[in-house]
Amino acid sequence: MGGSESSKGVVLGRLVECIKDISGLLECQNFCRRVYGNLIRRVKLLSPLFEELKDSDESLSDEQLESFESLLVALDLAKTLLKAVNQGSKLYQALRMNDTADKFQKVTEKIEAVLSEILYYKLEISEEVREQIELVHSQFKRAKAQTEFADIQLDMDMAMAQKEKDPDPALLKRLSEKLHLRTINDLRKESSELHELLITSGGELGDSFEMITSLLSKLRDYVLKENPKVDTSECDKLTVKHRSPVIPDDFRCPISLELMKDPVIVSTGQTYERSCIQKWLDAGHKTCPKTQQTLVHTALTPNYVLKSLIALWCESNGIELPKKQGSCRTKKCCGSSNSDCDRTAISALLDKLASNNIEQQRAAAGELRLLAKRNADNRVCIAEAGAIPPLVDLLSSSDPRTQEHAVTALLNLSINESNKGTIVNAGAIPDIVDVLKSGSMEARENAAATLFSLSVLDENRVQIGAAGAIPALIKLLCEGTPRGKKDAATAIFNLSIYQGNKARAVKAGIVGPLIQFLKDAGGGMVDEALAILAILASHHEGRVAIGQAGPIPILVEVIRTGSPRNRENAATVLWSLCSGDPLLLKLAKEHGAEAALQELSENGTDRAKRKAGSILELLQRMKGDDNLRNS
Repeated sequence: MGGSESSKGVVLGRLVECIKDISGLLECQNFCRRVYGNLIRRVKLLSPLFEELKDSDESLSDEQLESFESLLVALDLAKTLLKAVNQGSKLYQALRMNDTADKFQKVTEKIEAVLSEILYYKLEISEEVREQIELVHSQFKRAKAQTEFADIQLDMDMAMAQKEKDPDPALLKRLSEKLHLRTINDLRKESSELHELLITSGGELGDSFEMITSLLSKLRDYVLKENPKVDTSECDKLTVKHRSPVIPDDFRCPISLELMKDPVIVSTGQTYERSCIQKWLDAGHKTCPKTQQTLVHTALTPNYVLKSLIALWCESNGIELPKKQGSCRTKKCCGSSNSDCDRTAISALLDKLASNNIEQQRAAAGELRLLAKRNADNRVCIAEAGAIPPLVDLLSSSDPRTQEHAVTALLNLSINESNKGTIVNAGAIPDIVDVLKSGSMEARENAAATLFSLSVLDENRVQIGAAGAIPALIKLLCEGTPRGKKDAATAIFNLSIYQGNKARAVKAGIVGPLIQFLKDAGGGMVDEALAILAILASHHEGRVAIGQAGPIPILVEVIRTGSPRNRENAATVLWSLCSGDPLLLKLAKEHGAEAALQELSENGTDRAKRKAGSILELLQRMKGDDNLRNS
């Protein structure tokens, strides 16, 4: 029996209001910024579901109402947590970061558990909204399995800053940036918050109070030393400069990495900026740029849900909506009076890059890194000012932080298509590979991302592979942070489109780690591992190496229980292996492949159906041969 209309209206109205409240929360200004922003972004994407249900005439069952009430409880907990972590003493929050990380983890698990219970196929909602909610659910599922809540670097920095009498200025700078305690005004406010905390706790802070006051004193000395002549009004200006909001990844076009103005969906389900994907199609490409799947048709479907979410995000962040003729057209901005870039400031930064002063080089590279990240105009201006060659020179800097800034600045500049060629022509590839091999973890991750960006151009894949990037990428794939592993995997996938790099990857031992990722489903690398295996399986050496790694049981299991994309890739690998090796075909049959493939041939993607059908034909042929031999 369905729930009453009044119950439905109340629950859905409260859900819409709760999501609206969470979406309108202030930007986080402490160490929680990334996980705080990720949770808000994911919750915000739930809005179209409840807006659509609220406006529909469909009644909800008691079971559905109960699930939505459970979700409301989880979102209320999320709202309470988000408000709590963005107020009070930042240093006190940082001392309790492990407790906070646990709370974010539990809230994420709670929301994901409720989303798992909702039977979307029973709801009268548009296919577009259903796909979006399934995407959000998968994001919560991945977040639950990942370690995005931990901040090991901050934990270490806090411990060292407490322990040492005169901590390293670089350590204090990291703390100052991470905790948003950059100016004297910030520190005054922190002191006031600490005083308030002491009063409300009734003096029960114990050792924590001494630790916080000691850290506050060290940060104050650092800020005064860094800015001895800067008055409070100037400090405020310096702080504001770096507060432009970070564009959520879901709102960026996968081709241009810019905020989308006119998002459209292609046949694989991926969304792109219309002008960018049209340019790709006009160039004669027949595949999806992100997944490399063949496009069954080239029709572009407007993604109205995402477009409305981008508009809401722009409005809530005070950002003007992207104008016509957006991100895929290179704008000659430096000669334009409408340009946002400051040529004088960029020129001054180049002078510092050219100096022999390490501090000046580090600061200038860091500032160019931020400017290049901010918008497309800056990327053009910085390149036209001649910044790329000196940044390439700084890849060999003995100062790790300068090296990090330089490689990340080049990553941000490489988003612009014409800059890719300039970076390669400046001889950057061997130096980026050296950073990938021996830089800090952050530098290695950003070096991998830079190589991925450059490898979009076919001619660069050959050069990057020849420079020895692939073994270093495999090393990062094995030992990097979750983000580093993803960066390495996407770079390896793109490079392996070139046939010669497939052999390099196989010889460098990539198959073993990929099979291990498949077995460790909780590691969050199954999608990437299968995509790379599918592309390597088209190469003879790849097939041999994969076949020797004992992949049949796990491939059959993925075909049976995986996501649509992973089932398709697993079937592709299985077809490549079994079509040339009767023993592997027999092994697949013994592990129950026939039933799994039969189901896939009926319910999989078009490509998965074709692969499953082809393997089933091989199995039938093998059965016929066995019957002949036995007759």
